Amino acid sequence: MLLFSTILEIKESVTPEDFIRLVLEWNETSKYAENRVTGIDWHGERTARYGNDSLWLQFIEYPEKNILAVRHEKISDDGVAWDSDFVVNFEKRRVAIRLDRTYSEEALVMDAVFSTPHFISLLIAHEFLQDDRNLPVLRTPISITDDNIDMLRNIFEEKKQYRLPVVLVSKTEEDTDPLSITWLASRLKGAAHVLVEDSRNQCSEIRTRYVKSNNPFGNVRIKYLSETVGKKSFCFRSATGNPEVRLEKVIRSVIQYGISQRIDRLFTWQGVYGAVLNEQLERQVSIRMSAEHARQAAEDEVDKVYETFDEDLRELQEKVAELTKANEALQYENQGLRAKYAESDAAPILYFGDEEEFYQGEIRDMVLGTLDEALSATEKATRKADVLEDILENNPYYHLSDERKQRIKALFKGYKNLTGAMRQELQSLGFEITEAGKHYKITYGGDQRYMVTVGKTPSDNRSGSNNAALISKTML
Repeated sequence: MLLFSTILEIKESVTPEDFIRLVLEWNETSKYAENRVTGIDWHGERTARYGNDSLWLQFIEYPEKNILAVRHEKISDDGVAWDSDFVVNFEKRRVAIRLDRTYSEEALVMDAVFSTPHFISLLIAHEFLQDDRNLPVLRTPISITDDNIDMLRNIFEEKKQYRLPVVLVSKTEEDTDPLSITWLASRLKGAAHVLVEDSRNQCSEIRTRYVKSNNPFGNVRIKYLSETVGKKSFCFRSATGNPEVRLEKVIRSVIQYGISQRIDRLFTWQGVYGAVLNEQLERQVSIRMSAEHARQAAEDEVDKVYETFDEDLRELQEKVAELTKANEALQYENQGLRAKYAESDAAPILYFGDEEEFYQGEIRDMVLGTLDEALSATEKATRKADVLEDILENNPYYHLSDERKQRIKALFKGYKNLTGAMRQELQSLGFEITEAGKHYKITYGGDQRYMVTVGKTPSDNRSGSNNAALISKTML
């Protein structure tokens, strides 16, 4: 159930970051500790979520419309959900403030001591709000005297269109207030302007011209000037009843008026959240359509295996290949880091020359592989064998080059043509592929010293094995 709704105008100087900081201040300074979302570490994000399932604070930016939406939700132990929504349109310079509560049917009565949200007090204190025509948005009453009677002429003669209702309180015949003016203004902050006669002798024009009553004293008049519901006035007559009851009636009337106003969906949390999701969906559809058009345009070059599978399987294979590539890259990086860590406390035997590594740990792996081969061919129980064995034992040898050779061998097994999957796998290993007539040129690490040529449609059944052997020998 919607408990409160109002729209206020904000100053041009207020930025999205300013507004988020104010929301965070509102959260941190809540007088109820159980309502505070803790552990917030904000670094300027305009889209973020903090908290847990039962207490959370979320910001959502809708950049296409320059809108920022904020929701604070608390779900109590009995399942009642309290939602405080703040939606700012920075193009229109307006902020919508709404309070909603979902609860059981037996609780469908608004709290008797309901007040407008404390967040409005912070907006006023930080001077974020623009005036409503010539009336400032305050949490205190405005005193009316004969000196500023023009303000009331504008209201009653409808010369100016105000966004908020105007509550005018007349003094009683005893020159007292018929209810608590300060408390009324505080509880209606951001929902209405509260004006009060300075004294019984002041503002006599009000009673003679605008108050059609046998007893014009002690009245509380509410003037609604909204274009959506027309121009209406409600007058609470002075009586011998309880002033607190009269106070609650005035507050209830203003709050119910605000709730009844039509509001654009982009001034609601649900409207902004839905619009952002729709934008994301449209972008995804556009991406998928572009990908589909590209796939259709390149259909003749796509591997025959891909043509036999449906689109879902193709996307799954691409995802698996992407994850595999990322995993292998991490493995190589970890191996290189482990190798560097292993040698960090040892004195170096050799220093790098001018050759650059094509992947992490390549040169070290080649040196250790050569030493391993030399050890196999060296007579045991010799000084040379002991030295080689000592170096290999103190420098972990991961056989990185052997792993790549095995992958190359597997890729070119039964080679008939260079498929899309093979091309992607070779590129992940650091090979560049270009076309040259009836052949492909495969270059390793972008270095023209290491280049082999393979046929596009070889007739020799052993061409794949020969290509793999040549690549392994020349480049790995």
